[in-house]
Amino acid sequence: MATRPTWQGYLRLSLVSCPVALYTATSRGGEVHFNMLSKATHNRIRMIPTDPETGPVERADIVKGYEIEKGRYVVVTGEELENVRLETTRTLDIERFVDDDDIDRLYWNDPYFLAPDGDIAAEAFAVIREAMKTAGKVALGRLVMHQRERLMALEPHDKGIVAYTLRNASEVRAADEIFAHIKAVKPPAQMVDIAAKIIDQLEGPFDPSQFNDRYEDALRALIKEKQKGHTVEAPEEPREAEVIDLMEALKRSLGQTGGERRKPAAAAKKAPARKAPAKKRA
Repeated sequence: MATRPTWQGYLRLSLVSCPVALYTATSRGGEVHFNMLSKATHNRIRMIPTDPETGPVERADIVKGYEIEKGRYVVVTGEELENVRLETTRTLDIERFVDDDDIDRLYWNDPYFLAPDGDIAAEAFAVIREAMKTAGKVALGRLVMHQRERLMALEPHDKGIVAYTLRNASEVRAADEIFAHIKAVKPPAQMVDIAAKIIDQLEGPFDPSQFNDRYEDALRALIKEKQKGHTVEAPEEPREAEVIDLMEALKRSLGQTGGERRKPAAAAKKAPARKAPAKKRA
């Protein structure tokens, strides 16, 4: 495999284990990135680590420190960090199986591909994968990656396994922090019925190719025009009359959601994708 693995170790289900490798499942290679340049010379700016008292610092002389109070740090060496080893540093041990709708969508994070590391591992890996497929559950396990222990959700996918990092409880804010301030409103049934019809007209298969990043496209168009020496001006923003009557807005929306507007989504070929986790059960 040409791609460099993010993590290598062992996948273990009870007493069955095999060497595996974890690979990032997404790429940011297509994004438009800008460099910082000098306004006068257009030379690229160099970011030089600097001590406010002594000036520039060589990277070899930079250490890691944790701030325990303002201006006071505990310095930790690379060797000391290496000594903080858990079993999950080298082993992804499956600890539990759950239904995917038991995991709130807020917790799902980055996807990875998990594959056997070498031909010898293929059989044991296949046994674990097929057992998971038969169970129809999401497997939970932990591993240490980027100096953090992360909870992983594993699902069979094609000939391999897709692994998602899950956020821990301290990373997810309570919804009540925001939703508690929403005023309790019971909308008229007729309005809800019209809105439901709008949703029905907009229904279609999920095809990620239909949802390209239009801002990225606009940036690339801007760069092409600048290469040609053209001056680019902002387009005039569309102005629409404010609709104060909610019922009128719903009726107008219902008339704009059929026919040509649905055609691209309805004709789209359904892309293979993992089953999306449902909302957390009450």
